[in-house]
Amino acid sequence: MSVPSSMRIGPLVPTILLKKRYITFYFAIVWISFIPIFLELWVYWQFLWNYERPIHFYTFLPLLVIPMYITLVFSATFIAKLFYWIVNAIHKPRTGVFLRHPSDKDFRYWCIRNVIKKWPFWLSHRFPFPFMNNFLYKMFGVKTRISNSLFEGWVDTEFIEFGKNVVVGQGAIVMSSMIVGNLLIVKKTRIDDEVRIGSHAIIMPGTHIKRRSVLAANSVTVVDQTLDEGYIYVGVPAKELKRNYFFEDGLQDKLGQVEDVEALRERYEEMYLKRVDAKEKESFLERRKEKKRTKAQE
Repeated sequence: MSVPSSMRIGPLVPTILLKKRYITFYFAIVWISFIPIFLELWVYWQFLWNYERPIHFYTFLPLLVIPMYITLVFSATFIAKLFYWIVNAIHKPRTGVFLRHPSDKDFRYWCIRNVIKKWPFWLSHRFPFPFMNNFLYKMFGVKTRISNSLFEGWVDTEFIEFGKNVVVGQGAIVMSSMIVGNLLIVKKTRIDDEVRIGSHAIIMPGTHIKRRSVLAANSVTVVDQTLDEGYIYVGVPAKELKRNYFFEDGLQDKLGQVEDVEALRERYEEMYLKRVDAKEKESFLERRKEKKRTKAQE
């Protein structure tokens, strides 16, 4: 299962700092979140335990596991959210470039926020239904929708905005923060409607992927990169490959029924890869000229 990328990478991230400085936050959230579970188990014991016939207690006990797990996730989320409000009231989260050192206030509170969110997100990522992830992201300020598929990716837990019908492939990383040397970079990442992110792709902080764009598998964006609407991007760093016709209206009627992937590829090439509009060709040449001018100026 995946975990938010801000909790996995680099030295001095919350996973390490948790052992040294902020362990009290973590243990407090874990301990308090278990209290409703103890209450549920106590009520169950009161209703079904019988010394003469204990079989009923043990027979129905597995049915209690899933409700108890859901209760644990919600209680952990509630307690973490309470701590999160308090910490944000003391120091409001903000984007920028900060020194990666405990003496830097922004870096320190960034670590505290991630430590606070670590337990509920760890629980939600192990829940068998993916909607729980989207619920937690919304609770902690990430703009997303239930229709988005984020379950298989590693997604940061703040300063990210998703549109609707976004699909993040298995093992893909969507970051709003990263550590480079002695610096912590925090930037808002925006992913618009109907974007597809391939497996193991990496989206750097500050990236803006516009509507109906595709980032191919194993591709990597750069910090503050903008991916134009309706294009397929591939490579390291990601570069524009071709237009994305897969979202074109009436596509199924145009392609018709195909028996296998090879037939679909041939039909797609026949319809789209050989079709180049004069306007698109002109815009492509203009972009090439602009790039040459930019390089010459640099």
